[in-house]
Amino acid sequence: MIPQLLPQQLAMMPLLTFLSPDRLLILLVIPLLVGAYIWATRRKNRRGMRFTNTSMLDVVVPKQSQWRRHLAVALSLLSLITLTAAFARPSTVIDVPRERATVVIVIDASQSMQATDVAPNRLAAAKTAAIEFVEKLPEKYNVSIVSMAGNASILVPPTLAHNTVENAINSIQLQDGTAIGEGIYTALRALQQAPKDPKKPDSVAPGAIVLLSDGSNTAGRAPMQGAAEARKAKVPIYTIAYGTENGYVDLDDERQAVPVDHELMKQIAALTNGQYFAAATVDQLKTVYANIGSEVGYEKAEREVTSRFAGYGLAFAVLAALGAISLGAKWP
Repeated sequence: MIPQLLPQQLAMMPLLTFLSPDRLLILLVIPLLVGAYIWATRRKNRRGMRFTNTSMLDVVVPKQSQWRRHLAVALSLLSLITLTAAFARPSTVIDVPRERATVVIVIDASQSMQATDVAPNRLAAAKTAAIEFVEKLPEKYNVSIVSMAGNASILVPPTLAHNTVENAINSIQLQDGTAIGEGIYTALRALQQAPKDPKKPDSVAPGAIVLLSDGSNTAGRAPMQGAAEARKAKVPIYTIAYGTENGYVDLDDERQAVPVDHELMKQIAALTNGQYFAAATVDQLKTVYANIGSEVGYEKAEREVTSRFAGYGLAFAVLAALGAISLGAKWP
């Protein structure tokens, strides 16, 4: 089991590079220092063997703690290693907050969303979670809302006025049909309406689509056709399959099962390099939105981490100094 886990753990570790790798040659001194320390320790032991009266030796040269001496030396070497690494200017890829982005939230408003397997019903719970998601997005993020049923419409184009977005979410009403493909096409059209940055009019802010649905496509263009267009536009779609397998609705005095189409949601996310999530409760849906917020809100960037390694080196140096002081001090 352990050999299988180690590659996965190593793959998750951030890649460390050095902007001045030639400075790492200083580390060649480490083996020489270790060898010198071992030689000096053995030489001291051989000199101690010349004394036959060990009681007199204890008076002349008090015993020192072996493990404390070795620890002080080890800490000194660690300090040298980390300070050398800092001198070589280490750099790694980290997550940094995006300054701007556009998020289009597509909410399924089909009749199946009135199922009460999620209290009070799927649509009401979805609205509450979506509003909380919008509230946690950075202020500089443009947000748009698309309502999707038998057709799809942009309720609010991309805007920084998040309170307007929240009002639009609350206004969504149940309708007939489920046009997932049309929902994707409409979301892509909404992304094109995102306002430009006045300071950088030629730059395009990254965009993402969050698609929340519980059912299969029943109208409009094929969902995978819309997903292909999103892939072409390099827009990831984060799909949320919402509800349980036991959901049902009563329509025209007839009870109809409304299970979630997980497979379709998986395919859309996979084709667009997004992520698929399944949520069967309100708490799970909130967790999903939190995960999506982390994905959308951050991007990978290379940053120099010299100060971090210098801090490690300083900490090891302080500990080594304390160890040296403890060897020289005469404690009561």
